[in-house]
Amino acid sequence: MSRIRILIADDQAVVREGLERVLSDQPDLWVVASRADGEAALAAAKSCDPHVALLDMRMPELGGVALIRKLRELCPRTRVLVLSMYEDTHYVRAALAAGAHGYLGKRSSSQTLLDAIRRLHAGRGLETPLATDTRRDREHENVSAENTENLSTREREIMRLVVQGQTSRQIADALGIGKSTVDTYRARVFRKLGVENRAALFELAGQRALLALAADDAE
Repeated sequence: MSRIRILIADDQAVVREGLERVLSDQPDLWVVASRADGEAALAAAKSCDPHVALLDMRMPELGGVALIRKLRELCPRTRVLVLSMYEDTHYVRAALAAGAHGYLGKRSSSQTLLDAIRRLHAGRGLETPLATDTRRDREHENVSAENTENLSTREREIMRLVVQGQTSRQIADALGIGKSTVDTYRARVFRKLGVENRAALFELAGQRALLALAADDAE
């Protein structure tokens, strides 16, 4: 019997070990790699070509939207299932817009996870309360990304890094500026886009227009 190759990426060792135990008990599943950060997960994916990747939404080095997009580009046949403690629709929207095939909260049962993995591997859609609620919300909202035109080049750069899940300290180190400067720019971005916090920015980033804008600025 051909087994489903699975990659696990989560920065918490106890979560990785727990998932490995649950999955290893299944004769049709095979954990081919388990990594603690996004960059290591990408390297592992390149070498082991997993059928399904279980990704946390927030991890060191690389995580969230950026990791999902890069993994989809690197391994287009891999089905991406986000398993996260963040169950807010803002995060779900951003993950699905970036290319994730499904999204589960970490409070989900083991059986729900196993069923999701098998469904995705079989090429079937994954209907979960989080994804269903997110689609329903999007049908009743009309969030615009027009205000991004008012952002300066530096503000767009800060926005892109925030959307990728980086902290103010990580952004400061990457750009060679002070953390307080990053916080000031981030506050300006929030104000100009009409959002109040990072979660709301993720919601806006879930729109393909804004994701494309962030990607263009990165090139």
